[in-house]
Amino acid sequence: MTTLPMTVMDEGLPTRIRIHEVGARDGLQNEATIVPTEIKAEFIHRLAAAGLTTIEATSFVHPKWVPQLADAERLFPMVRDLESVRLPVLVPNDRGLDRALALGVRQVAVFASATESFAKANLNRSLDESLAMFEPVVERARAERLHVRGYLSMCFGDPWEGPVPVDQVARIVRRLVDMGCDEVSLGDTIGVATPGHVQSLLATLIEEGVHVSKVGVHFHDTYGQALANTLAALQLGVTTVDASAGGLGGCPFAKSATGNLATEDLLWMLQGLGIDTGVDLGLLTATSVWMAEQLGRPSPSRTVSALSHKES
Repeated sequence: MTTLPMTVMDEGLPTRIRIHEVGARDGLQNEATIVPTEIKAEFIHRLAAAGLTTIEATSFVHPKWVPQLADAERLFPMVRDLESVRLPVLVPNDRGLDRALALGVRQVAVFASATESFAKANLNRSLDESLAMFEPVVERARAERLHVRGYLSMCFGDPWEGPVPVDQVARIVRRLVDMGCDEVSLGDTIGVATPGHVQSLLATLIEEGVHVSKVGVHFHDTYGQALANTLAALQLGVTTVDASAGGLGGCPFAKSATGNLATEDLLWMLQGLGIDTGVDLGLLTATSVWMAEQLGRPSPSRTVSALSHKES
């Protein structure tokens, strides 16, 4: 039995973090071939069996925009009885919230943009118009006692606008928190962040009165910086990290966005640092190998590749 990675703890880091698993939603939404609903449900069940306690299940967007997730009404009843697992879903507007509430959803997420260009590309609205659209959705969700997450895209760079000022991002995060979001996930949608940039944004948010417990991070690995950026966020106290089993994912509205941080790669680093997650790396790796077989291609996760080759 392997005893690697060797644990070397850093007293300056959190002792436990929560992984917000996005493979079943963000990971699959950009797949060109429609994945059968039964496979998606099995994927979520396997992720839960591996110990993940927050698994983003699907999105109640209009099927025209994300055809891969058109089966939300059929999928959610197949997984909603998982014990001790939070199953957040995306809701873009009041209609999406209605659909989610009808199925007994208890955690929802809205998705905003840190830039004008991406707001128009993703939501066909200006930045301020998109935020105004979310206000009644968040208010209704809170009235229903739902947990509300706010996704904020393009926090570290935009393919049309280039660098995004830190104070601009902080201002929008503040608006989402004031609107009623329980947490805000900082999205590096095109994977251009670097550790210093990450820490600068987090320090600014802390100065603006946004408690680090309300902040999650969502890194893409376009330039191989996702793990370094995650470590930089942990050093400032972040304890919620988004990741995708097997490194699945992209963004249908930003073609330069490549895969998410692989959950297995994140786990390998965290285990080496002695940070608890409650997730079984072996079971999760087996799940990602299985999912890769369903998609007909190998997982891009280096840890999945290393561990699966070792076992074979």
